[in-house]
Amino acid sequence: QVQLVESGGGLVQPGGSLRLSCAASSSIFSIPPMAWYRRAPGKQREPVAVITSGGSTNYADSVKGRFTISRDNAKNTIYLQMNNLKPEDTAVYYCFAPSDYWGQGTQVTVSS
Repeated sequence: QVQLVESGGGLVQPGGSLRLSCAASSSIFSIPPMAWYRRAPGKQREPVAVITSGGSTNYADSVKGRFTISRDNAKNTIYLQMNNLKPEDTAVYYCFAPSDYWGQGTQVTVSS
């Protein structure tokens, strides 16, 4: 059983930055790829970024070059650094671990 707790969301102006954290209740060293998803108002949940246990990453086209996913296995934590945020990035962001573990979500609002 894995529990995931996200933090770091908030309100930011366009062009600003936020860093999300996802703390896992057990060692993530051996957990298969972990990921960040988001659900914007009125839309389905979509993948944002994924990171393997070895540190390989992949991103949605909409966030490439602006978001960076990373992991600290010693702290059982993954991160999502979000730069140059846009209003369309407004969503609830969720941490995911296979096979079906989800965090409670953290709200990110990008608005002037």
